[in-house]
Amino acid sequence: MTGSTTVLRRERVAGRLIQPVLITAAIAVTGARIFTQDVLFRPLTTAVFVLVALFALVSLLPWDRLPQRAQTLLSGGYAVSAAVLLPLAPQTSAPFFAYLAAAVAGIKLASRTTAIAIAALDAVCCAVAVAVATALSPATDEWPWWLALSVGLPVLLGIARRDRRDALSNAQRAAASEAREAALLERTRIARELHDVLGHSLTGIALQLDMADALTANGRDTEAGDAVRRARSLAVDGIGRMRQAVHELREDALPLEKTLAALCAGEGVPFDVEGPARRLGGAAAHTLVRAAQEALTNAAKYAPGTGRAVKLVFAPEMVTLVVTNGAAEGRPAPDAGSGMGLVGMRERAAALGGSAKAGPAPGGGWTVEVRLPWTE
Repeated sequence: MTGSTTVLRRERVAGRLIQPVLITAAIAVTGARIFTQDVLFRPLTTAVFVLVALFALVSLLPWDRLPQRAQTLLSGGYAVSAAVLLPLAPQTSAPFFAYLAAAVAGIKLASRTTAIAIAALDAVCCAVAVAVATALSPATDEWPWWLALSVGLPVLLGIARRDRRDALSNAQRAAASEAREAALLERTRIARELHDVLGHSLTGIALQLDMADALTANGRDTEAGDAVRRARSLAVDGIGRMRQAVHELREDALPLEKTLAALCAGEGVPFDVEGPARRLGGAAAHTLVRAAQEALTNAAKYAPGTGRAVKLVFAPEMVTLVVTNGAAEGRPAPDAGSGMGLVGMRERAAALGGSAKAGPAPGGGWTVEVRLPWTE
């Protein structure tokens, strides 16, 4: 869980638990004092208090689905009624609601201008209400009019809290979007790797079955049976490689040297490592393994019976895979610019900042070379 998600969850817990408890307690305490202590104009004070309590409870509800005009009217009504209540019951917790009304405007209203206007209305109404109450009851001097103007200041705290909440929500949405994008990229990578494994295995099986068909046509049934058995062995081996690929993709940890050594051992191909081995990133390691599989499959297809070799070179800044095979007599060499296998090899290498090329070897035969930069 990200830090923004944790903080946002705490904000929601505070909004759902702490605020209702505080407001309910303030309503209960203020109501009890209004009915047990001397207040100005008790009938009016009681009616205004009930109205303020209702506004306070409504402020606990989500306003997102309300029209902007309705939000403004609710916030303004809350501010005006709380401002009127303040001088009527100064010895109670009534002033708390005047400050809270300004804070609610900052939290609930999306427009800062509207929120500040509501807070200013709250402060002006408080000052006017205090002045009127003092004129009607000179003994009431606990709240001077200039101090009543301070009730609008909490709007700044409300705006800051709303901005913080919005920033956390935006960060959470951005993190969720990045996670979805990463998941899509991972699914694409898994699909490509499984496609390569299947392509390699099915191509080998097809070659063996074609050979069995040709041998059967020439009356060489024993050798044809051997080819069929090799095709079955390739199918079983392909299933094992599929499971291994899925496991490696999930674990995101591929031992490159061991994987290439096992691949070459299964193909009966010599494998050589030059330079000190280093751990390579999962995507780069997968790319080199699939390139080796593709190159060995192409060599078996276009130059059957010739020698093949695989070499892995570790350099300070690059890692290079080289797959070579001998020249085939009477069969054309593959075109370096054609074939979906070579195209996909180049695309995967380029995506990692590397390169892949294939072409005739100087001494005859064919060479495939893939170069990738270091990625941890």
